[in-house]
Amino acid sequence: MMTRFVTTILIVIATAGCEPRGEVVLDPTAGRVGTVETIFVGTTRGADAETGVEFSKTRSQTARFARLDVSIPPDRELGNISWPRPNRQPDAKSEFLAVNEVIYPGAAGFRADLARTLANEARGAREAVIYIHGFNNNFAEGAYRIAQLGHDLGAKGAFVHYSWPSRAHPLAYAYDRDSALFARDGLEELLSQVEAAGAERMLLVAHSMGAALTMETLRQMAIAKNHALLSKISGVVLISPDIDVDVFRAQARRVGNLPQPFIIFTSKKDRALALSARLTGQHDRLGNVTDIEEIADLKVTMLDTTAFSTGVGHFNAGNSPALLIILGKLSEVDDAFTGDQTGRTGLLPGAVLTLQNATQIVLSPVAAISSAQP
Repeated sequence: MMTRFVTTILIVIATAGCEPRGEVVLDPTAGRVGTVETIFVGTTRGADAETGVEFSKTRSQTARFARLDVSIPPDRELGNISWPRPNRQPDAKSEFLAVNEVIYPGAAGFRADLARTLANEARGAREAVIYIHGFNNNFAEGAYRIAQLGHDLGAKGAFVHYSWPSRAHPLAYAYDRDSALFARDGLEELLSQVEAAGAERMLLVAHSMGAALTMETLRQMAIAKNHALLSKISGVVLISPDIDVDVFRAQARRVGNLPQPFIIFTSKKDRALALSARLTGQHDRLGNVTDIEEIADLKVTMLDTTAFSTGVGHFNAGNSPALLIILGKLSEVDDAFTGDQTGRTGLLPGAVLTLQNATQIVLSPVAAISSAQP
């Protein structure tokens, strides 16, 4: 038993270390080659005076704001992020690069720039997609992930990233869990700033430990009776959420009426969550829950992506081309599941099970791939 546990740890560490870590590499000419996506950033990462890193693993009591213009290279597979290799000339044709980086002196400049982006959308459709990264992510990795997701999904509106102070180390689980709790006020502050910039709707997309941070923030907003801000949340997507199931249920009860749609991407082959469960003394986490009955009283839609799992299997929804197509249908999922039963047929590829308020869809890769064809 112990040998299997140690093996799982080694797999996670080896997988984390087989690719270069993300880094913001500035190349103003990259925009001539790639497609530029603008990412607005709110962060509680502090500057590290010793290393000179502007947005480091250290914790800042004050929220700071930035913007990255990210060039998405033309030569890449859907779902893939390629980082520049150290000590080598970056290649704008195949690697993600930053065309421009702005660090705002205060929230006012952030709001003004974001407002200009939102103003390009018609009234009633001014939506911000806010991504909250997970465990073991540095500043660049989280920001570039929302750029990749937004680009691959062809999403409209403004892309916003909340960068909380992860240590970005596979063995710093306890530090990251404390940082996620530390970062709750910063996320609420970011949501307030995005609303003040003119966002009429805010879709929250959170991965791994970022899902726990998101739920904790929604909970504290509900306790504070911040109903005006909560009403702007147009949906929540939790990807591989690293949350104890009982804790999630308690958080959801305190929030009350969960924002809709409320989508949970799960996988029974998520090795990272299997390790997290072992570390916390539990059988499973929300992101690899095996029985929908555990959350049947909550109004959620659970998408089981087990059939798409490869490697550690901890970000199937963002890495799989077929699942990216499904992510693009989330608004259709909401429409169908708030309507009658007949609206569900053929919408998503897989078997559908409804138990009380919750719905589980076990996705089928063959059907999903075929549905992605023009």
